[in-house]
Amino acid sequence: MTEAATIAAPSLLRHRNFMLLFGADTISQVGTQITLVALPLVAILALDAGPFQVGLLFAAQTSAFALIGLPAGVWVDRMRRRSILIHTDLVRAALLGSIPVAWWLGKLSLLQLYVVALGVSVARVFFDVAYQSYVPTLVDRDRLVDGNGKLEIVNSGAQVAGPSVGGWLVNLLSAPVAIVADAVSFVCSALLLGRIDADEPAPQRARARGLLHEIREGVRFVLGHPILRMIALRSALANMAFSAALAVQALFLLRELGLSPEVYGVLLAAGALGGLVGGAVVGPLTRRIGSARIIWLGPLLFQPFALLVPFTGPGAGLAFFVAGTFVEAIGIVVYNVSQISFRQAITPERLLGRMNATMRFLVWGTMPLGSLLGGALGERYGVRAALWMGIGGLLLSLLPLLLSPLVRMRDLPSASMEPA
Repeated sequence: MTEAATIAAPSLLRHRNFMLLFGADTISQVGTQITLVALPLVAILALDAGPFQVGLLFAAQTSAFALIGLPAGVWVDRMRRRSILIHTDLVRAALLGSIPVAWWLGKLSLLQLYVVALGVSVARVFFDVAYQSYVPTLVDRDRLVDGNGKLEIVNSGAQVAGPSVGGWLVNLLSAPVAIVADAVSFVCSALLLGRIDADEPAPQRARARGLLHEIREGVRFVLGHPILRMIALRSALANMAFSAALAVQALFLLRELGLSPEVYGVLLAAGALGGLVGGAVVGPLTRRIGSARIIWLGPLLFQPFALLVPFTGPGAGLAFFVAGTFVEAIGIVVYNVSQISFRQAITPERLLGRMNATMRFLVWGTMPLGSLLGGALGERYGVRAALWMGIGGLLLSLLPLLLSPLVRMRDLPSASMEPA
């Protein structure tokens, strides 16, 4: 029984260890969002990068999921997850801290940005897999939707605060120096994680099994489960298309529309407010609509609003960007909370790391391809056309959901369907 079982049902916000994780995630996510604004701006404003070079930078930020995602799940299942979270926070702090140092020394280059982005991506693989596998250690499985909903509100809140702060810092300090804030945030996150005192089960080690055997076990669990398999397909297609659009978004707003970094950050923050709405409504919507229906109905209702984004223009035309990204963010959060909570609830403890790593490998492994595709399309057809193509692909990614058994179900099965 976890510590959460002794806490009254409505009071996760008074659950000490969950709130330490909540606080660490809040600080880290705000810093991460600052870097999502500042790192491309370092390339664009300080190093005069073009569309393909910016796409390559985005690809480096996510490529580790394709390179080491599967073995990372095995290693996470072999180690205590809190320790992984702390160490990966510190690694990211050191890597990001190297950017302002190189800038002050006059040695900063695109090559260093690519190396730092790749290193942060590797650390993020381990952090994300361990993080999603650690939540059930702190929170009972029947309260995962509540816990994940609160954590998604953190993520969405960071997407509101981070870009606007990032844009302001870039204007005030320059893009390379603004990244200092992210490095500091990871140190603060590690300090909070170090205060968690929940009992964590010792990892179960299978001496007779090798790395490849354990990887196959995680892959077999995901691909052998009909609902997990469908979720993986849809998410992989959506992430590839979203990454293609994201790779040209900054160039579209900064160069084609002539916005300042500060206004760019404010626009991202305004759109991200929709994620706060999504995190607040996903619990009530799930109870009213059903845990199966919400997975496909949320994206179907909200994500078509992304079609407004390419209509963005100067002045009043900026409202298209805000409206499109605001409603789209609602759908993203509703989908993520519902499908992640389902994954955590039906997976045996011994497979949590490998299940999350397999899902990350499958659904994030397409993101570098999407970033490179978006950069190439931007070079060939222009950034606005590339934005249209990326958003069109995002809407096509809904097809696996609409053709799946989920459309005939109200609620998802609660029992594990682990292959024999």
